[in-house]
Amino acid sequence: MNAVANRNERTERRPQAVEQQNWFTPEVNIFETKDGYVLEGDMPGVNKDGLEITLESNMLTIVGRRNEPDFGGNPVYRESKAGHFRRVFELDPAIDTSKISAKMEQGILKLHLSKADKVKPRKIQVTD
Repeated sequence: MNAVANRNERTERRPQAVEQQNWFTPEVNIFETKDGYVLEGDMPGVNKDGLEITLESNMLTIVGRRNEPDFGGNPVYRESKAGHFRRVFELDPAIDTSKISAKMEQGILKLHLSKADKVKPRKIQVTD
């Protein structure tokens, strides 16, 4: 995992208003492809409107919000609760940050991180 490194959230800057919130750390899987990396994050109950992805320098921050569902009654039994998800990753300069794309589908966030052209393997033509 050279190109994408998980950061210790306790060392990251957080806005003062957010300091007192409890954060869930979503589980992620990172896969390397020939063109880059795919980061999949489990964020159940979060939709794209409750998601914020920011890039500052080489720090990629993912924040998701899951609100309490309103069923019009009192909960009888509940294992999940409302809360905020947060995960921070340090990106290697080998990633072309201008080509990062994100998609949220059924509680799974998929980020596509393209390798910069300068680090992709290429063939060198031999001329006469």
